[in-house]
Amino acid sequence: MENSIQKKLDNLLKLQEIDSKIFDIKKVRGALPEEVQDLEDELVGINTRLDNFNADIEDKNNDIEELKNKVKEAKKLIKKYKDQQMNVRNNREYDAISKEIELQELDTKLFAKKSGENEVKIEEIKEEIKATKKVIKEKNEVLKRKKADLDTLSQESQDEEKKLATQKTKASKKIESNLLLSYEKLVERQRNGLAVVKVSRGACGGCFNVVPAQRQAEIKEKKKIILCEYCGRILADVIAEVVEEKPKKRTKRKTTATKKKVTAKK
Repeated sequence: MENSIQKKLDNLLKLQEIDSKIFDIKKVRGALPEEVQDLEDELVGINTRLDNFNADIEDKNNDIEELKNKVKEAKKLIKKYKDQQMNVRNNREYDAISKEIELQELDTKLFAKKSGENEVKIEEIKEEIKATKKVIKEKNEVLKRKKADLDTLSQESQDEEKKLATQKTKASKKIESNLLLSYEKLVERQRNGLAVVKVSRGACGGCFNVVPAQRQAEIKEKKKIILCEYCGRILADVIAEVVEEKPKKRTKRKTTATKKKVTAKK
């Protein structure tokens, strides 16, 4: 059983070593991958807004066309009613037709007003489109630069990453599924990607909180998997402290002159 636990811890340490190298490579790229993704998502949103602006202009142009047709129809009716006014038989008919003409003239003005408002709105939207296209151009330039930087960094480490990925696959196969799942969850939870650490100078190698001497003794025995009570990392081993010997004080030798002085005094 002891050998089994020790083997599990050794396998976890090996996997952690590989993951730490992968983490360091990704760290060199910094926030570039996230920045590229954020910019791409932002551009999708801005382009959708641009499409909505264009659709809005199309709708307003259709409204303008419809309003113009209504104005034409109203003018035709006005002409028709005016012709009828010439043949009325009494004042009552004349007043009724006059009222219809007045209503059609009001409609004509209303349609023309709405049409004008739509034209103003279209001009405003065109300005929005102009500003949006400028933003898209700027964002695309930034995205292009960041992608180029990311590609350069990725190419530099591509071979190393492939090699480490292969090593990780092999190392992962040596760890039982439940333990591997726990390890992966721990890695995701830690900012520095450390899930398995050693006790160094009496402290956890992950959070640097002190590990009691009794706990360290249990970790050294490797009879069970022990977690740090503060950060939850797996404490796989204890690094033996190297005690430096203090240099011995050198005794001063008495010189011949000193000896002579002592003899003379005697």
